[in-house]
Amino acid sequence: MELRDYLRVAGRQWWVMAAAVLAALAITQVINRRTPPEYAATATFFLSTTGKDGSSALEGSMFVAGRLKTYTELLTGDRFARELASETNTGMTAEQIKKSITVTTAGDSVLLTVTVTNGIPARAQAIAQAVIPRFPALVEQLEARPAPSGPAAVVTPVEPAARLNPHPVAPRPLHNDALGMAVGLLIGAALAVVREVFDDSVRTAAVLPEMTGAPVLALVPRDRKARRRSGPFISDSRSPRAEALRQLRTNLQFACGDRPLKILAVTSPMPAEGRSATACGLAILFAEAGQKVLIVDAELRRPRLAAFLGREGSTGLTTVLVGGASLDQVLQPWGTGLWLLASGHRPPNPSELLASQRMADLVDELRDRFDKVIFDTPPLLPVTDGAVVAARADGALLLVRSRRTTAGQVAAAMRALRAVDARVLGCVFNMVAAPRRRLGLPTSADTFGPPLPPAPRPGGWSSVALALSGAS
Repeated sequence: MELRDYLRVAGRQWWVMAAAVLAALAITQVINRRTPPEYAATATFFLSTTGKDGSSALEGSMFVAGRLKTYTELLTGDRFARELASETNTGMTAEQIKKSITVTTAGDSVLLTVTVTNGIPARAQAIAQAVIPRFPALVEQLEARPAPSGPAAVVTPVEPAARLNPHPVAPRPLHNDALGMAVGLLIGAALAVVREVFDDSVRTAAVLPEMTGAPVLALVPRDRKARRRSGPFISDSRSPRAEALRQLRTNLQFACGDRPLKILAVTSPMPAEGRSATACGLAILFAEAGQKVLIVDAELRRPRLAAFLGREGSTGLTTVLVGGASLDQVLQPWGTGLWLLASGHRPPNPSELLASQRMADLVDELRDRFDKVIFDTPPLLPVTDGAVVAARADGALLLVRSRRTTAGQVAAAMRALRAVDARVLGCVFNMVAAPRRRLGLPTSADTFGPPLPPAPRPGGWSSVALALSGAS
């Protein structure tokens, strides 16, 4: 992978990286809150030798440098800790005092710094203060030589009193947060790359003809400017999504060749891939072109069209199929040239009802009465209802959601349609997030004819659900 590939991955998987960073920051916040504060007191010592001439000074400097490690071990040893424990009367054991002492030295310096940390500031300062007279005395005792030479090394306190830092040295919130962000970013980047490698969702429309054996009739972008108005998601009729649906309408008119397309089933492999949105948009656009159009909610398990279009959904398709009402009694007009046949009540046996002879007779009746009949069908993989309806239609439109529908789901959906001898007119690559120019869509709305004029009342032509981009 090149740098631009990683940048694309970061752009697509940014939420994974953000979630990892937020999780890491949450952990550091817990650590910061639960870690008891620690205070530090320091004592600094200067190390020297008793040599007088130049030769002795050089040798003494090398001697002191070699002694630094020895003195560090001495300060953190058991003997020195026991002496401090008996002298300070802090209530701490020798082992606790030993663990609280750290020694730091610089490579090019003869200064030695002793740091004592403790949760109680006064206790840390008391131990560090006790180190100041005790450590030089211990070195003098161990380095003692016969007079008049004196001790081989001399340890001198730089300051007579230990210095106490008034602010806690632990925890370090800023340091922990920065470290947490760095670790979270690394983990998030790794997870993003792993997700990208194992992601088999359909990312481009170019692979769909090979996977399905059917052409791609349109690339429909996601409308991020869609807004709510009394229920449905609404978008401007000049939006890229509306233009893409006009392109789909045009392509469908020529998809069947000499054979007229009257019954169209809109389906998809899985839920939440834009079936209801596309069915509504196509029905409205065909009606705008002067045709007599009926949109049928054949999703008997989770009906949505009545709510989208602001109509009554308690009576409809199931009412007609069980003989509870005639077709004319349940048809609901919506705008000019468009009618809705809602799903009706939810039956216990939707698959059997849609496969019944009464359904076949109803489809024949609808074919005679309308120029276009568009069925919003259930998804193909969870239930068999969608395939049953697609088999009765003149053609089926398979919707594939960008970067969500997987290649395996597309293949399984095609197998379900072929099993019932349904005719697949083409695919729609739906909810594409790329800009319009990258989708291959024309940049002028004139290519698709004049935009829909705005209507002042709900249910009018420009308040149509052409952008129901989040609907299933």
